[in-house]
Amino acid sequence: MLHSAFCFSGGWGLGKGALPLPQQIFQIIVGAQHAAPLQILNKETLLKTYKHLYPRITEFENLYLAFKSAARGKRSRHDVAAFEFDLERNLLELQDELQRQTYKTGGYHNFLIHDPKPRLISAAPFRDRVAHHALCRVIEPIFEKRFIHDSYACRVGKGTHAALNRAQEFSKRYPYVLKCDLRHFFPSMDHQILRGQLARLIADPQTMWLASQIIQSGDGIHPDEEQTSQPQTSEVSKTSEVLQAEVLRAHGLPIGNLTSQFWANVYLDPLDQFVKRELKCEGYVRYVDDFLLFADDKRDLHRWKKSIIEFAASLRLKLHERESVVFPVTTGIPFLGWREYPDHRRLKQRNGLAFQRRFKRLLFSFSNSKIKWKDVDASVQSWVAHAAHGQTYGLRRALLGGVILPRAA
Repeated sequence: MLHSAFCFSGGWGLGKGALPLPQQIFQIIVGAQHAAPLQILNKETLLKTYKHLYPRITEFENLYLAFKSAARGKRSRHDVAAFEFDLERNLLELQDELQRQTYKTGGYHNFLIHDPKPRLISAAPFRDRVAHHALCRVIEPIFEKRFIHDSYACRVGKGTHAALNRAQEFSKRYPYVLKCDLRHFFPSMDHQILRGQLARLIADPQTMWLASQIIQSGDGIHPDEEQTSQPQTSEVSKTSEVLQAEVLRAHGLPIGNLTSQFWANVYLDPLDQFVKRELKCEGYVRYVDDFLLFADDKRDLHRWKKSIIEFAASLRLKLHERESVVFPVTTGIPFLGWREYPDHRRLKQRNGLAFQRRFKRLLFSFSNSKIKWKDVDASVQSWVAHAAHGQTYGLRRALLGGVILPRAA
């Protein structure tokens, strides 16, 4: 049995012995009158305010709340602690640069993960992540109202398990599924197309300037990826200069940014609308660049696949031809690390093996006093909670049943 080590950490307290808060932050916490909270963008205010969003983005209160979101669960990290050490000054400097539009993004810290394929993850400096959160806090509600119900990545109340449950629901209603995967999605996202999609709802030049600064920071971030952001239509009549300009169009977004996850939903919203409105597909689930279409007749799915290939080309995207296939749902649908069946789901073997390797590394680090037991426990409990969404009791017992764990202090 795992022994949990609980650690209660609160925000800044106002009781006896508490350190004095910076004045502006104190006013936000206690609700001073002149520190007005952000308005919720409802249907009535949306049309009135999306042309004047930038003052909201650069409000000190919004920047402070953006800092809290960006720092959640990461306050022990050196870069976060350094920013928080002089929080008010850092936020005021960021606010000044944003308001004067002199803000520039910093360099990314790149590293590879294997999930199971190698993926280049790009971590922005913490200061930039605060700016990302500040932007998304204001503009994301505008686009959220437009997104379809069955888009599940990086949205409040959605997520991996909700997507799996929805896919299983459709697998009980339809006998066939088309599984689709976009090839090199993040490296292929075209900056010009993305800015155009943002500009459909954001008519504020300053907000578009900030969005463009963040988007442009991803250009060339995937130099080793295959260039897929190329013209897909007939180019016979075009000059070589025009062709070269189109091939060299800025493209690519870093995997790991909050904004990149949001941009992905914005970028693929036209595809979602096309599948739902034009193809009239009722059984549709998308999680980032992985999506499923369900139908009673597999001929419909083959026809829809051709239509999706053509539509994806308008977004300068390609499907993985070999991985985008039609098959009966009873054979099991590989989706988001699971194999989904109409009446149960099983965790993919590679997921269990990956956890086993990670668990061994954690125990080794703990035995060498590099991490605390609560860190090991948190990682294990997180994986166990994830694995419990399927038929994995035997797997969990095999991986953890024979491990002798220390008692919590």
